[in-house]
Amino acid sequence: MYDDILLPTDGSKGTTETVEHAIAIARDNDATVHALYVVDSRRYRAADADTKDEIVRSLEVEGERAVEDLEVALGDEGLAVETRLRDGIPHREIVDYVEEAGIDLVVMGTHGRTGRDRVQNLGSVTDRVVEDVGTPVLVVDIGD
Repeated sequence: MYDDILLPTDGSKGTTETVEHAIAIARDNDATVHALYVVDSRRYRAADADTKDEIVRSLEVEGERAVEDLEVALGDEGLAVETRLRDGIPHREIVDYVEEAGIDLVVMGTHGRTGRDRVQNLGSVTDRVVEDVGTPVLVVDIGD
């Protein structure tokens, strides 16, 4: 049912449960897991010219570390893994990658906000991906 699973990451440590879900689904379906980190261009666009390159490089190093960690964890489980680093606005890059790579399922985390807190935080990457992508999305509550 699923041949290619996308596991976007922001490099945070709270994604263990999300990774566990992706591993179980990939194992059950003999699927390839695509680990994707998006260097958020909004974080450096307004920077001064003399600091912009340093900020970009720092974000790239963070992203490389994040996808390498996933590559090791997924590889240790015997899964086929592809890693990608992209630059842009995270939810847009995730949606574009889903279409370009023929992704069958996206597995990503959210902080599980409800009520007023959820309304105040609309616009999270996960919310926007769910709204914009034409592929099933498994949203894993990773808590706060």
